[in-house]
Parts: sequence; C-alpha cells; structure tokens
Amino acid sequence: PRSFSAAELVRAAPAPLQPYLRLMRLHQPAGTWLLYLPCTWSIGLAAAPGCLPDWRMLSLFGVGAVLMRGAGCTINDMWDRDYDRQVARTASRPLAAGDISTFQSLVFLGGQLSLALCVLLCLNYYSIILGAASLSLVITYPLMKRITYWPQLVLGLTFNWGTLLGWSAINGSCEWPVCLPLYFAGVMWTLVYDTIYAHQDKRDDIMIGVKSTALQFKEDTKQWLSGFSLAMILSLCVAGMNCNQTFPYYSAVAAVGAHLAHQIYTLDIDKPEDCWKKFASNRTVGILLFIGIVLGNL
Repeated sequence: PRSFSAAELVRAAPAPLQPYLRLMRLHQPAGTWLLYLPCTWSIGLAAAPGCLPDWRMLSLFGVGAVLMRGAGCTINDMWDRDYDRQVARTASRPLAAGDISTFQSLVFLGGQLSLALCVLLCLNYYSIILGAASLSLVITYPLMKRITYWPQLVLGLTFNWGTLLGWSAINGSCEWPVCLPLYFAGVMWTLVYDTIYAHQDKRDDIMIGVKSTALQFKEDTKQWLSGFSLAMILSLCVAGMNCNQTFPYYSAVAAVGAHLAHQIYTLDIDKPEDCWKKFASNRTVGILLFIGIVLGNL
C-alpha cells in the first residue's frame, strides 16, 4: 500500500515528469520547509497584536518557497553535475544520471523563475525589489563550495532572505531592529543544520575537492554548532524585544534552544544516517518558533 508522502507523489507522477520533479527535489521537502519557515516567522511577527498571520501571504510565500527551492536545486545541479556523478548519494540525480539534458534543465529553470516572478509581483514595490535582490545569492551559492570552506554561510544568507521579505510584504518596508536580528538568527540556524548535513558527504568532498564547514570544523563541530545555536537564541530574543513579543514567544525560543541542544549533544558526525535525521528534525525547530510567534501575538 502506498503512503501519502512527497516521495510517493513524485513516484505516482507520469514518467516523463518525474526527472523534473526530482530535479526540484519535490520528493525531499525538508529543504522547502527550511526555506519557507523563516518567511512564516517574519509574516507572523509583522501581524498586528491580537491578530493571526496573513494567510494569503503565508500561502503566497509557500508557493514561492517551492518554486525558489526548486530553482535553487536546478541551478545547483547544473553547476555540480560532474561532482554529483562522483558521490554515491547524488549520483542518481537527474542531471548527473543523464535522465535530462542541461538544455532541458535550463528551460525548466526559466519556467520556475517565471512562475516565482509572478508570485513576487503580487507583493508591494519595496518587496519586489528586495526579492529580486536575492537572485544573485541563489545563482552564486553553488559556486561557493569551490572557493571557501564557508558555503553554509552563503546558504544562510540566501535561505533566510524571507525574514526580510515577509515583514516588508506585510508592512511595506523592513523594520530593521526586528528584521536584522531575525535574519541573523536564521543565518546561524542554517549554519547549524547545513553543517550537520555536510557531514554526510565529507569523505566524498575530500576526494573531489569540495569545501564545507564540516571539513573546516572537523572534530570541533559540536563546539561551533553550540556557538551558532547560542547566537541564534540571543538574536531571537532581541527580535522579540524589539517588537514587544510576549511570554509564549520566549517559551518557544526556549524550546528551540532545548531542541538544538539535544540535536548537538546526540549528534554522531561519523554516521550519515544520524546526520540526515538531525538535519531533517530542524523542521520542528522552525514550526515551534512559528507557533510561539502566533500565540505570542494573540
């Protein structure tokens, strides 16, 4: 019997469509959640006291997250197709496996970006300009692993742009005392979960010459992750104070801190399956904070 999951939906799709759905990682929605959830934090914090977040904006940003995560994965695979063939975990990706051509991927990328632009054009002018400014990060991030041991930092700058965009979509501009600490918290969070993710591939990365924070931190990984987590929690507290958040919000921040502490304490960086499990559990971190924001507003 089939279970209802993203992977099953992709497998049930017509065969000609499946390589494109896998190219945009529709069968692995964890990354889409990690892109979307910072947007929900910002939209939630921007809501008026006593009000629920704007559900239209949450829906728009949800569609945008699926499209932009898919576009990012397409760009990544176009840059990395030769590397992906050399790594067991990524050798079956559509471009690396030859299921679709580079030209087909480019056309598909154009379609995804065109639809994402339609979503962006539903926002105010300030947000349209702010959203368009993130495209340079989306395009250049896949190159960072070739030139720096900190590609996870660039991913954090890219993946958490929604913390700026969500607020401006509601209020017409960014309130920097709230948006900047929230953005910084998101970047620190990305450094935590994507460093854990990178430990899955560290042996292959050494062989093919790809850089990551996992290779930079090595056995000191847990100390670095603890520092990033502390910075995230402190930044969330600053953002909350600057928009007059209430007890449920700070309770959620404490729960996030506890979740991250448990993640780091129990992490085995030498077991890829444990690294994936810890990485995927970060969806819970994002949802906990969103719930705290909503309850804090109410």
